[in-house]
Amino acid sequence: MVLVDSARLTTAVERLFSLLRQGNPPNDISLTAASTLRRLEREGPRRLTELAAAEGVTQPAMTQLAQRLERDGLAERTPDPTDGRVVLVRVTLAGRDLLARRREVRAAHLQDLLSSLSADDQALLAAALPALERLAP
Repeated sequence: MVLVDSARLTTAVERLFSLLRQGNPPNDISLTAASTLRRLEREGPRRLTELAAAEGVTQPAMTQLAQRLERDGLAERTPDPTDGRVVLVRVTLAGRDLLARRREVRAAHLQDLLSSLSADDQALLAAALPALERLAP
C-alpha cells in the first residue's frame, strides 16, 4: 500500500496554487469573490448566510461581497420564492463567462508549466487527476 505524504502534498499544492495565481488575468477578482462565484455556479443559488459559512467569512462581509458582485453584473440577489424575507444570490451569465475566461487563462498558464515536465511526469499527473477531483468535488 502506498501512503501519501500529506505534508509534502500540501507544500506542492500550495506552491502550485501560487504559480497558478500568477497566471490570473489582469485586474482579476479577489480569491473570495472567485470562490463564491464558483460555488454559485456549481451549487446554484444560495442564501447569504449559507455562502458566508461556506466561504468562512462573516455575514456582513458576504453581504458586501454580494453587493460588489451584483454591482459588477457577476451575480444577482433575488427573493427566495419560498420565503420572501430571504435573499438568494445567484451567478449571472456574465459571472459564468468571467469564470470560464479565468479557467482558460489559468489552463494556458498551467499548460506552459506542464510542458516543462517529462512525458513520464505528465503521465503521472494525468493518472492522479481522478483522485484529485474526488478530493475537491
